[in-house]
Amino acid sequence: MRIGISLTSFHETRDVRQAAHWMVERAAAAREAGLDSLFVGDHHAMPAPYFQNTPVMGRLLAEWGEKPAGCLFLLPLWNPVLVAEQVGTLASIARGRFIMQCALGDGRAQFEAMGISIRNRPSMFEEGLGIVRRLLAGEAVTGSGRYRVGAVRIAPLPPEPVEVWIGGSAEASIDRAARLGDAWLAGPELTPGQARDWLRFYRERCALHGRAPSAVAIRRDIFVGDSAGHARAVAEPIVGAGYRGFDPTACVFGDVEEVAAAFREYAAMGYTDVIVRHLTDDQAEVPGSIARLREVRQAVQEA
Repeated sequence: MRIGISLTSFHETRDVRQAAHWMVERAAAAREAGLDSLFVGDHHAMPAPYFQNTPVMGRLLAEWGEKPAGCLFLLPLWNPVLVAEQVGTLASIARGRFIMQCALGDGRAQFEAMGISIRNRPSMFEEGLGIVRRLLAGEAVTGSGRYRVGAVRIAPLPPEPVEVWIGGSAEASIDRAARLGDAWLAGPELTPGQARDWLRFYRERCALHGRAPSAVAIRRDIFVGDSAGHARAVAEPIVGAGYRGFDPTACVFGDVEEVAAAFREYAAMGYTDVIVRHLTDDQAEVPGSIARLREVRQAVQEA
């Protein structure tokens, strides 16, 4: 099992330079910890500072190495030509493989901010993804459906094929991942039981569509303490306050061995990657937790 990190881009602070510096420090800490991949997310029209994916990833790649990196794109909120150009540029900057995570997106406010009907998400996603993939392959693309595209090519092209991981935690979205994606990214809200059941469903749909995934990933929101008591002191107030509306069992926190044991359970289910995000945004705590992920990774791989 590989362990990657998705850095939070949302920071409730008035000092935006400080928050941006936190992201840079965390990317450097993730590289130092030997983590296997680096990602950032995608949201728009947020009520507090949210650092947009493509410019911030361009900066973070300077702190990263040759391991995979990527961005999430909520595809219906984007023009597919712009997505392809951003991905082509980032893949050219990256020293390793670039991964495009993508999902439908939710939240009426951000769709209204972009002037897009939330009802059209599925068709826009599929059409947009098709255009992006053809452009990244170097094709000239013309489109007259949801997206009107007139005989366009992009450059630079990625120096190697870009993997597409499709996120989702419902029957239709998981089938879409099996049908159209190179990999599936299970959502952070899934309980362990749901993660097991949906993985079984995903593999069934892959078999039906005749596709073999390159990865099967799950995001877990976590905290690794220097002791079990330290982990509980940081994480329990956050989880107990109803963190993002998640079932508490969807979150993982504890000392190195407790977190490693939880990750080993996901490996036993068949997940190839755990992509972590931290429960806390406290810069006094996050870099230490990232550093301890080195030991978690070693414990998982040695099991």
